[in-house]
Amino acid sequence: MKVRTILVSQPEPKIENSPYFDLQEKQKVKIDFRPFIHVEGVAAKDVRQQKVDLNQYSAIILTSRNSVDHFFRVADEMRFKVPDTLKYFCQSEAVAFYLQKYVVYRKRRIYVGKRNFEDLSPLIKKYKDETFLLPTTDKLKEEVPALLNSLNINWKEAIFYRTVISDLSDLADVFYDILVFFSPSGIESLFHNFPDFKQNTTRIAVFGNTTSKAVEEHGLRVDILAPTPETPSMTMALEKYIEKVNKGK
Repeated sequence: MKVRTILVSQPEPKIENSPYFDLQEKQKVKIDFRPFIHVEGVAAKDVRQQKVDLNQYSAIILTSRNSVDHFFRVADEMRFKVPDTLKYFCQSEAVAFYLQKYVVYRKRRIYVGKRNFEDLSPLIKKYKDETFLLPTTDKLKEEVPALLNSLNINWKEAIFYRTVISDLSDLADVFYDILVFFSPSGIESLFHNFPDFKQNTTRIAVFGNTTSKAVEEHGLRVDILAPTPETPSMTMALEKYIEKVNKGK
């Protein structure tokens, strides 16, 4: 079956030159965006109940833009003045760049990993005498605390924000040729909103092995998978698939 409509389970890109917009124009398909999950901040009083005193930490581990936003939000709610001496360990360049929203980059001690959390290990180990705080979500991957424990450092995990299932009831009678997922939480949201969901002719595109596993555990079929050596991005994987089925190749 040809592809005419796609639903991406993420917010619509804010940049004009998003590859999704290029894909939509080039392949003449309609792409809608709808977050299947969203983030809600944890109140400062609830962070305190986790026995977190921001004065005790000399270094912060930041894994995402959400962790940046909610660390500074909680600090503000606690009326905590973030010291200039605080060290920031950022999982990627994108996270480090986003940090500039809150601090003067060149005047801070910022250490940046390449992409994956494990890339931060050598940097964190180099500063093992610091006291680290990991402001995170309630959906933290198991390998993160395991890795930090293996480094024998003084660190604490604290939930600063939660991943919440979005209300998708208005989509009950809407059909898309392809549904695009980026996390197991997206699959969880799908079945929370539509417990009787049947895939039938709907194609499912997933990013990452953990998302693919979640799809299969729910008895669904993965039709499009990224990243792969040939299609390192989701838009490339979608384009390759659309070109194949829409042209009958």
